[in-house]
Amino acid sequence: MLLELRVRDYAVVEDLTLDLGRGLNVLTGETGAGKSIVVGALALLLGERASASVVRKKANRATVEAVFDIEGLPLIQESLRGRGLQCEDGLLILRREVAAEGRNRAWVNGSPTTAGVVGELGKALVDLHGQHEHQTLLRTRDQQKLLDAFGGASTAASLVTSLYTKVQSLIAEIEGRQERMRDIESRGDFLRFQLAEIDDVDISPGEDEILESEAGRHEHSEELTRGSGTLHETLYASDDSVADRLAASLREVERLAAFDAALRPEVELLNEALQITADVGRRIGDYTSSVDHDPERLEEVRSRLDKLFRLKRKYGPELADVLETAQHIRAELEDLEDGDRDIDELKRQLKHTEGALGSAAIELSDLRCSAAQRLNNSVSELLPGLGLPGASFNACLRRHDKVSVAGAESVAFLVAMNRGFDLMPLSRVASGGELSRVMLAIKATLASVDRVPVLVFDEIDSGVGGVVASAVASNLEAVSTDHQVLVVTHLAQVASRARYHFKVSKAEGENLTTASIRTLSDEARVKEIARMLGGDPESEASQDHARELLQASNS
Repeated sequence: MLLELRVRDYAVVEDLTLDLGRGLNVLTGETGAGKSIVVGALALLLGERASASVVRKKANRATVEAVFDIEGLPLIQESLRGRGLQCEDGLLILRREVAAEGRNRAWVNGSPTTAGVVGELGKALVDLHGQHEHQTLLRTRDQQKLLDAFGGASTAASLVTSLYTKVQSLIAEIEGRQERMRDIESRGDFLRFQLAEIDDVDISPGEDEILESEAGRHEHSEELTRGSGTLHETLYASDDSVADRLAASLREVERLAAFDAALRPEVELLNEALQITADVGRRIGDYTSSVDHDPERLEEVRSRLDKLFRLKRKYGPELADVLETAQHIRAELEDLEDGDRDIDELKRQLKHTEGALGSAAIELSDLRCSAAQRLNNSVSELLPGLGLPGASFNACLRRHDKVSVAGAESVAFLVAMNRGFDLMPLSRVASGGELSRVMLAIKATLASVDRVPVLVFDEIDSGVGGVVASAVASNLEAVSTDHQVLVVTHLAQVASRARYHFKVSKAEGENLTTASIRTLSDEARVKEIARMLGGDPESEASQDHARELLQASNS
């Protein structure tokens, strides 16, 4: 619901706030007072291009801001979250600013954004019927959604979309698999050669590091024997070894500690050092005995490392990479062996899904045909009463050769404004007033399934009066039970049905004209409707006539 519309420095509007309510809201005033300017300002929030010419004279910028209650509109809330925008207290504030010079700007809930984002959100909330191109019913995709909702076919349409998407996914997967099989098959001999080359070496993980360490020992066996032997003697085996000297030092510290307990920690440390030194000396002695000088083994190790090096250079750089390459090749060859079986299974799934899609599309087509017939009859019955006696409406279903994501047909709302003329798309209806009345007939029929919460009608009463005016008013009131409706009108019959009545006035300033708006009290409303009926608003007879109309409308 649109709670508030604020307009500042736009055309002849200096500062205007319109507080709207649920149900039917009407905007009236003398011709040229600025009623359609308010609607034009609202159109900015629906994506209309901004022109510097709309900025009020002597002002730097024009601002239009709308506050919506979206508490019960989960799709709008999800759309905001998807754009990373916050929604506090269930309110959505759209704002556009048009500069007299320089850059125009836009905001959603105080966050800077683009006019396009504001327009997308605005169009999801407001349908503007008049001399504007922001109406959902002019868009083919929305016509289809509305017809499906009207005919109870939304679930069937979703199933068709889901199955169609699955069919396309399976086709893409089959084609991808087939392309992959052709690629693997063309490289099959080469892959087998590579795998045999790796497998023949019979690699163990980390083998190269172990062999390199072993080769190092064999290559430097004499130096290792000599050096480790010297260390063994120095640390442990000689008469004046490090271990012997540490033992003597330990005995001396123990003697001194008997006189001063403060030296006891040093006793423990020296004892630990002696144990470690002796242990290291013995182990190095064992190592010296184990060093093996084996030229033949060294040659074997070098030969093995050479084989591993060649594999690493070709498939590496590391041995783990060689093993991974072998695994990938093995997987590709397994895919080649299993590929035909997998593709046959995918083709079976595709055939089954295509059959299900065909059946779902037939069911959807039947529901759409039935819905289109009922919609055609309902709208066509309303058109004569709305001053369009020669008009006809057709929710046309155009069959396709193949089922698409939307089904086996496309939906187009067509209309002929005069008997004997060809049906044409709604967007090609020239008269704004006629189009608005056609839209009203469609909206009245689709009111319970149309999800756009706010409807705005401008020029809907163009060229009508009498019985037709009453029919327009009655249909607007009916639509307002499911939507919030704002109507710019010259018809007293429409104004008398409103729950909220606003009047636009224009005042001549010293050098500048200014439009203003106010909510009419009961008495002021009587005078305004008396004026709209063509009488003297101050005349008692005219006011009595207005009161009778108001009383009849509210009964």
